[in-house]
Amino acid sequence: MPGTGNTAGDSPKGASEATSEQTLATSYVPSTEEQIRAAHVGELTPLVGPILIVDYDPEWPRLFEREAERIQAALGERVLLIEHVGSTSVPGLAAKPRIDVLLLVTDSADEPAYVPALEAAAYVLRIREPDWYEHRMFNGLDTDINLHVFSPGCPEIDRMLLFRDWLRSNASDRRLYERTKRELARKDWRYTQNYADAKTAVVEEILARARGNVEEEARG
Repeated sequence: MPGTGNTAGDSPKGASEATSEQTLATSYVPSTEEQIRAAHVGELTPLVGPILIVDYDPEWPRLFEREAERIQAALGERVLLIEHVGSTSVPGLAAKPRIDVLLLVTDSADEPAYVPALEAAAYVLRIREPDWYEHRMFNGLDTDINLHVFSPGCPEIDRMLLFRDWLRSNASDRRLYERTKRELARKDWRYTQNYADAKTAVVEEILARARGNVEEEARG
């Protein structure tokens, strides 16, 4: 089960702003309830209302910085990288009001090396995915956050950063992503993961353009 939230200027050559209804209708592979429960730590509570998407809040970067300082204070030199990722990291993009934080440690599978320190700082482990890059995810105390923990070499790190950076610079795909999220948020979902799974097609469509742009720039 790929996490709890899918990764992540003018249009580049060949980019399309129009939502591809055919792409969005393409059958994705949603996480089963069994998979969601297997990855979840603690009680799993179904959604009691629609997914909330709000306009961009310029306060989000400050909230990230506050969390980054707390994480750094808790882990010290064990922190290899902290980045603001997800929709709240993209100025101008509507999002769920939840801050996504990417944390890189030496070995995310080695929970005794960092989990107790994060728990002492009031972070709560919610997701454990040994079969998906040893992903761990924590929630915070006084700020609604998803703290994603990975290890060096995990391809999801570059994917999340590429998606973020591309949306920051590409207004066309930023509008496409926002429009798709708002459309999906109007549907009924049992779990947030189901909503995240439904975004897979458009996320991959956008990532393909982002990778193509990187390759074009590399060719000079």
